[in-house]
Amino acid sequence: MPDCEISFDLARIDFRATSDLLMASYWGAGRSDEFHRRAFANSFCAAAYIDGKQVGFGRAITDRTVFAYLADIIIWTEYRGQGIGQRLVQALIDHPELGTVSHWSLSTGNAHGVYEKLGFKASTDGRYMRLDRTPQ
Repeated sequence: MPDCEISFDLARIDFRATSDLLMASYWGAGRSDEFHRRAFANSFCAAAYIDGKQVGFGRAITDRTVFAYLADIIIWTEYRGQGIGQRLVQALIDHPELGTVSHWSLSTGNAHGVYEKLGFKASTDGRYMRLDRTPQ
């Protein structure tokens, strides 16, 4: 795994690169810069850097007490497969401000193995429900 720094400083995030990459992802199609500005401002964000260059982003939507939902975990294409995403998620989980969070959740279409290494399991207990709707 390359030596990477994880920062929680929202001001350091390369917004343009992050927003563009998220809008190009399978889950972020149809989003806008304004959508991302609001989402980032209302989340606990983290970014991964190698030699000062941002190479990853992720956020936790959280009450910072009990619940957290991981979202928009993304690694720049040329840095994927090196463990950076796993390190980014672990840094979010381990952050002292989220230390009391006992319920972490996420949705993924293609990175189950990354999250399983961190202890996540597929929810099959019949308790979790979901509502999908078209935004106004």
